[in-house]
Amino acid sequence: MTDQTPIRTLLCMNNHQSFFDLPFDQIGKVWKATQAYMSGVAGIEGATIIGTFDDDQTMVGTSRGFPFTWYMLVDFPNRDAVKAACNLLRTIEVGDDGHRLWKYMSVEARLGRALEIPQAHRS
Repeated sequence: MTDQTPIRTLLCMNNHQSFFDLPFDQIGKVWKATQAYMSGVAGIEGATIIGTFDDDQTMVGTSRGFPFTWYMLVDFPNRDAVKAACNLLRTIEVGDDGHRLWKYMSVEARLGRALEIPQAHRS
């Protein structure tokens, strides 16, 4: 069996206006669902989370593309694992009102490979 090179993936997340329309006392349920999403990604077999990035201090409000609201950089074992991470938005329930997480945010997955820094330029 040969080892496959991981698929370096940037999960780009946008919060929708429906999130910002919630009364302040209902935002917590979306945050709990978001935590379930991040845990779900971490639980995908063979996935390694390299890092996260949240732009919430200098970008306020809804977005529907670049720049995104927050990001996860993940090495996935294959394309099916990336699709499973994206699909989590369709399956994670938000609170007990029957809504799924995709009502409040969307994901765009950018797939590529790790770009190696040449040894001569490392400090």
